Amino acid sequence: MKKNKESGLLKSFIEYFYGNFVVLLLGFISLPLITRVMTTDEYGRTAMFTSAVTIIYIFAILGLDQAYIRFFYKEGVDRGELMAKCLRYPFLLILLLSAVYAVFSPLFNQFLFGRSAVDITLLVIVYTVTSVFERFLFLGIRMEQNGKLYSNLNIFSKVFYIVLILVFVRILGNDFRVVLYGLTIPLVTVTVFLGIRFLIIQRKEKRSQAETLSAKELLTYGVPFVPMLLMEWLLSSMDRWSIKIFNDFSETGIYSAAMQIMSVLLTLKATYVAFWAPIAMKKYENDPEQENKAFFRDVFEKVQFLCLSAAFGITILRGIIVLILGEGYRDAVRILPFLTLMPILSILFEMTGQGIKFKGRIIYFNYASFAAILCNLIGNTLLVPRYRGVGAALATAITYVIYFAIATYFSEKCYPVRYDFKRFLVSLVLYGGYAAYATVVGSVKGVWHTALPGVLLLLIHIGINFQTVKSLLEYLFGLLRKEGAK
Repeated sequence: MKKNKESGLLKSFIEYFYGNFVVLLLGFISLPLITRVMTTDEYGRTAMFTSAVTIIYIFAILGLDQAYIRFFYKEGVDRGELMAKCLRYPFLLILLLSAVYAVFSPLFNQFLFGRSAVDITLLVIVYTVTSVFERFLFLGIRMEQNGKLYSNLNIFSKVFYIVLILVFVRILGNDFRVVLYGLTIPLVTVTVFLGIRFLIIQRKEKRSQAETLSAKELLTYGVPFVPMLLMEWLLSSMDRWSIKIFNDFSETGIYSAAMQIMSVLLTLKATYVAFWAPIAMKKYENDPEQENKAFFRDVFEKVQFLCLSAAFGITILRGIIVLILGEGYRDAVRILPFLTLMPILSILFEMTGQGIKFKGRIIYFNYASFAAILCNLIGNTLLVPRYRGVGAALATAITYVIYFAIATYFSEKCYPVRYDFKRFLVSLVLYGGYAAYATVVGSVKGVWHTALPGVLLLLIHIGINFQTVKSLLEYLFGLLRKEGAK
């Protein structure tokens, strides 16, 4: 029975991952395509676009996406009605916020992008409004655990994005709006498709007497997530804002390119978040507590090993990876080592922080976020003016360590899984030391001198986690034998 569950879990993860893996490969086509035709300051403006639409989106969504996840598997809930109720207030609020942005667009656009135009305003508004609907419709696919559709839509969106980049580069040339059009049009297309699909499914489903969730109940659960999401936005955006304030759009572009190079781990993070949230919530609702806790501990051991292994691999190979960028972006090589800790700790926190969501004690997220933001603000203020992108990466790494530690502590108070952190902490310290060495030595010529120490430390990391490696290999060989016997 356990083997069957593990096999089903892996199959489900692969269905989510293959789409994001293809998107990752396509990213290695789109990134150099952009960086070789767009200067660093123009590329830096695109980072301001994603930051601006995210903050509008967070205010509009009211945390009701989290309420949708929380109550999706609740017995007797009509999922179509749940979707409609969760969308009602965000839709009204996003229209209001879009109107405010439109009225003050010359001021907002000048501050964010250093220039203003009607199409920039329209792109910000259309992208933000659409993202609200896309969030809930994609959540529906995730909660259905329809990994194939999730992956196929992500692949389509990325291919369409690349096509649009090629088209708009010819029209606009070296202009950050190329990326804005490339992001917005696929988002609208996919969202329209998902909306039609949702309406067709709802029309076919038979209505039954179902438990009714009030708007008050949904808002009571969801609204406490807003401060947490705002703080998470600050955590993920403060580095770029600090670079823009203390330096310029050009350095922001280089930093953003480094973030894009990290798409291996970012892809893994996106896949894992999409995969893990419904799995964890379903097990919490339906399975025995002791069985769940043993399962969570086992998965954490495997995931922490794979994440830190990926971090070592990216830093060892960053000299090769950075070659895909144009000449103006080569300084990104020194930003990568510490920057890798952000997605790693985000992935692991998706596991260790579930206890807070299970018990609805969202205030604990806010405590952790407040401490992390304070640390990030101090770190960026002290480090960015002098060390530029490298300082921002270091401040971000320290911040995420603090956020992970505090939030995990509170989560254990809510739902004590009792994870074994010993091997993880030793490997994390090893990687932190290696990241510091690689950053100091990390000029374009120097990166090759950091590869050998990285390989040696990676082997030590593997040795520390030998039992986990053995378990993973046994599981992999078992699956291969099973497939070979068919």
